Amino acid sequence: MNRETRLQALSDFLKGKRAKLNPQMVGLPTGIRRRTPGLRREEVAQLAGVSTTWYTWLEQGRDIHVSTSVLEGISAALQLNKDEKKYLYGLALDEGTERPAPAPEEIQISPPLQKILQELRNCPSIITDRRCFIVGWNEAAANVFLDFAQIPPAERNLIRLLFARKEFRSLAVNWVEFVRGFIAIFRTYYGQYVADHWYIDFIEEMENDYPEFRQLWNESEVSSAPDIQIEFRHAKAGKMVFNLTSLQVQGHHDVRCSVYTPVENTGTEKKLKRLMNGNDLAAKG
Repeated sequence: MNRETRLQALSDFLKGKRAKLNPQMVGLPTGIRRRTPGLRREEVAQLAGVSTTWYTWLEQGRDIHVSTSVLEGISAALQLNKDEKKYLYGLALDEGTERPAPAPEEIQISPPLQKILQELRNCPSIITDRRCFIVGWNEAAANVFLDFAQIPPAERNLIRLLFARKEFRSLAVNWVEFVRGFIAIFRTYYGQYVADHWYIDFIEEMENDYPEFRQLWNESEVSSAPDIQIEFRHAKAGKMVFNLTSLQVQGHHDVRCSVYTPVENTGTEKKLKRLMNGNDLAAKG
């Protein structure tokens, strides 16, 4: 089952990346009108320096031997970035995906890390594990997003909350871009832990519950640490603009801290301070 899952993930990824390219993007003639978008398999094979039959087998998810030199050619042909290339190698070379995947350890936020969260008072920050469950946050995040303490731990999956909670859907001006970055991070974990059947079950549930998830997941975006600028329309604070930076926590390979830094000259930090002060007064009252 693990091998089938890995090969299917590899097949889906190659098809998704091929569909996003056109002949002009890779220096090939346009030729006759195409019935479907993207490069043809024979064109990818030509660019990668492999036979069309061999590439077709690979994209069909057949269990064939593949060398790093061939993967290098395919990476170049599909114009993969560093994270996408790592994802491809992990699936194609079966780097640990056949080994049983351990369940995520219960994350304990250390005092130093908790101190960092507190010091980031004017930067909403969220800590997640490898399944994207929220395991830590600061006061600013609770004010800008929602009070995660009111959500049972088993329901604090960030990916699901992005789709399920109206607070997130109404907050981001460009909700699709906001969500796309986190799905790209989620896919990097999926590539590393494809032997963990939890991911398969979760993805199936999300595709059944949220058509938008299926569409974004099929885009096959991969990024270990996307840096994006996001505009929020907060119900109380109004327009707020943040730079989102995603960082791995030192010493914890599977723990990530997402920090929203107010963009200068947008009034965001001042609005955040007023929002937090107002909520503090309301809580005391």
